[in-house]
Amino acid sequence: MIILGAGPAGLVVGNLLRAAGIDCVILERATRAQIQTRARAGFLAPHTVRVLDRHGLADGLHRTGTEHTTCEFRTESGRFRLDYGHLGKGEPHTVYPQQQLVTDLLARYLEAGGRIHFATPALAVLDTDGPRPSVTVQGPDGRPDRWQGTYVAGCDGRHGAARRSLPHGTVRRYHHDHGITWLGLLAAAPPSLDAIGYAVHPEGFAGHMARTPEVTRYYLQWARGTPAEAWSDDRIWTELSLRMRAAAYGPLHHGPLLQRTVIDLESDILEPLRHGTLLLAGDAASLLAPAAAKGANLAVLEAELLGRGLIDAIVHGRPDGLDAYSARCLSHIWRAQRFSQWMIHLLHDVSEVRDGPGAPAPYGGPLRQDTGSRRACLTTLRTSRAEQDWFAENYVGI
Repeated sequence: MIILGAGPAGLVVGNLLRAAGIDCVILERATRAQIQTRARAGFLAPHTVRVLDRHGLADGLHRTGTEHTTCEFRTESGRFRLDYGHLGKGEPHTVYPQQQLVTDLLARYLEAGGRIHFATPALAVLDTDGPRPSVTVQGPDGRPDRWQGTYVAGCDGRHGAARRSLPHGTVRRYHHDHGITWLGLLAAAPPSLDAIGYAVHPEGFAGHMARTPEVTRYYLQWARGTPAEAWSDDRIWTELSLRMRAAAYGPLHHGPLLQRTVIDLESDILEPLRHGTLLLAGDAASLLAPAAAKGANLAVLEAELLGRGLIDAIVHGRPDGLDAYSARCLSHIWRAQRFSQWMIHLLHDVSEVRDGPGAPAPYGGPLRQDTGSRRACLTTLRTSRAEQDWFAENYVGI
């Protein structure tokens, strides 16, 4: 059994297979240091925690993860909070940075005797219409190599070999560019509020998400095509303070910016997710805009479904789980996509066109959401218990 990619999806699949006594190998294009330090998602949904608990993979998050139940919206009309952990089904997020989860999953996989090859980019997946698919790779020494197995789990992302190798004419792709760009920031500074912060401002969206007591994730709506380094740290902090309305609600804790990443908000979903003996999971299956923190949580859900299906097929000779895998995953993916798009419309309002890194505000493009409609949506969310319950259920659910 071959697994491409050592992100949450690939490592959860690997751990489930090893626990069932199935021999597998993970092929990862990055180094071990890179996968254990790259900062990605940090909010785990309740279902994700339950999956990890079921398979004995949650020790680390229970030791150092923290429950999170509140988000705060800041708008021109004031601010309001939603204690989503006590709305809807009454469930919290668990804040646990993805790099720590990956470190935990990797350690457990290796303890169970799992094999992994780092710095080994997959080039192509072959023979997926037969019983023995193979993967060609470039080894750490630069020489080509080839692996063969019973199935290939493609968990190597949107631009990985699994997607590139899909049989021509067998895939339906749904792609949408939302026309909005964020600058993602990782700051060596403690959180500035005890909630997830969403600021809707005439100068553009800003977001605040805690990661650890010492590190905070921020987002700024950003001009499409503008380099991440176009602004100084001081200018970024000034803009964050403006959009977060720090003058009214309290100053932000400043610190060095450890990481800057430009993110074009896109949705990219493939159907189906199974092609013979090649099955897709994680970002290889779907990429959703990060407005609602669904990506890593979908990856873990898909990985459990895939792992169980593979175990039933390989150990017990029952193919039903794999046959139903694509349809089951896509039902969750499309629900998450719907809510992610709703969040994008809620948080962004481009009322003026301003382009380029020297412009007074870092965003550009045509009007994307009517101002009155957005305000009405925020007002309904602030005042309607039914809307709040719907928000809470979808915010933490997948």
